[in-house]
Amino acid sequence: MTRRGAAAVLAVLLLVLGGAGQAQAVGYRYWSFWDLSGGSWTYATQGPSTARPSDGDVQGFRFAVSEDSSRATRPRAKPDFDAVCGGTPARDGRKRIALVLDFGTAADAPSGQTPPRARTACARVGTDATTADALAAVAKPLRYDTNALLCAIAGYPRTGCGEQVAAGDPDSSARPRSASESGSGGSGPSAGLLAGLAAVAALGAAAIWQARRRRH
Repeated sequence: MTRRGAAAVLAVLLLVLGGAGQAQAVGYRYWSFWDLSGGSWTYATQGPSTARPSDGDVQGFRFAVSEDSSRATRPRAKPDFDAVCGGTPARDGRKRIALVLDFGTAADAPSGQTPPRARTACARVGTDATTADALAAVAKPLRYDTNALLCAIAGYPRTGCGEQVAAGDPDSSARPRSASESGSGGSGPSAGLLAGLAAVAALGAAAIWQARRRRH
């Protein structure tokens, strides 16, 4: 292979790699669910409809555009339980859950909608209640899609649910789809793309080897 051919192959390699980075630059606009432990937010391992918090727990929700759970945007406030539920007395057969509701920023809001101010609420619910039950007690109306994905808290946002959007451009929505349909949120390249990258990388390496061989 000539040096010109090697350069052409390497140019293709750079274009494909650049395109792969751009292909990953997508996110989803949705409510993420968090547990506050030791002063730090951790992504909840269950959905709000199955999680059963204990009395004294602090849980948070954040509306934002995020690529996936590992890079999801956390609630901005980190109040302790007493700060939220200190004025709500305990009762037999009931539990108190401190909820942090962060409606996000204007940059993450759907087009034409304004996020409400972040707030906290103390939900006093039955001992077997789920987080969804606690939310329903203090933050109606809630909205879910057919896959039980939480779409709206306190009526926000008015429409939409887990839309895929271009990163850095929350208003350029692609085909709406729920996070459950998307699996991990499409944060990584597809198997086909990885195979293509590997093939082009192999061609690039061969081109470099051939060019060096011809020089010797």
